[in-house]
Amino acid sequence: MGKNIFIEGVPGTGKSTLLNRLAQERPEYRAYREGDLSPVELAWCSYMTKDAYEAVLRRYPDFVKEIREKTKVEEGRYIVAYTQILAEDRAFYQEMEACEIYNGRVGFPDFHDVIMNRYKRFDKCDCLFECSFFQNSIESMMLFYQMTDDDICVFYEEAYGILKEKGFRLLYLDSEQVRENLLHIKKERSDEQGNEMWYPLMLRFLKDSPYGKAHHYEGLEDVISHFERRRALEKRILREIIKEDGLILAAKGGSYHGED
Repeated sequence: MGKNIFIEGVPGTGKSTLLNRLAQERPEYRAYREGDLSPVELAWCSYMTKDAYEAVLRRYPDFVKEIREKTKVEEGRYIVAYTQILAEDRAFYQEMEACEIYNGRVGFPDFHDVIMNRYKRFDKCDCLFECSFFQNSIESMMLFYQMTDDDICVFYEEAYGILKEKGFRLLYLDSEQVRENLLHIKKERSDEQGNEMWYPLMLRFLKDSPYGKAHHYEGLEDVISHFERRRALEKRILREIIKEDGLILAAKGGSYHGED
């Protein structure tokens, strides 16, 4: 069976760069980025019942065609890659975002079942996935369901148990310089006037999460602390669960090295 390659790492480690390079070198692979209609990931995609979907079509008649083009139906649910639709009405994006499964928008049992059932149905090979195994799921469990690291590992034992027979390989871009990388993208991801775009959104996301409120997140040090914790947890999952199906790469360097 062909391999399905999942690319992960905390922000600033070069995930998109690596995915683009692999996609060029392996044109036979299908690359899935965040916001695409992916067979395993639902980032920036709404997940709706038929009634909710049809209500959206009625409320936004001017771009029904565009919505339908970015929709796939799966087990009776309507998945819409809404960020790929150009709409002037901001309410459209807010409404569609509210129908995502991440960030505590559904109860954990439903969240768990949606993800695991999609992994079970996944039957493709030769795919490249960006941020489709750890990022959005682990953030939801850490910040919104406020699960312990041990309970998150149980979730990933189950997830890996499903995917390991489907050509699963995980490339993890890693750097010990979490602070330096975050400071770099804090500055880099700015508009033409130098206004920071990524950092204010990330800080608000963390501050507004149940975990962030419980731990009084306020500023840059809390952002750095969060990603240091996430990195440590992801590397634990690699070491204890994924093992030989995971490979840690030096962030932005592309050279191979061992687990620790």
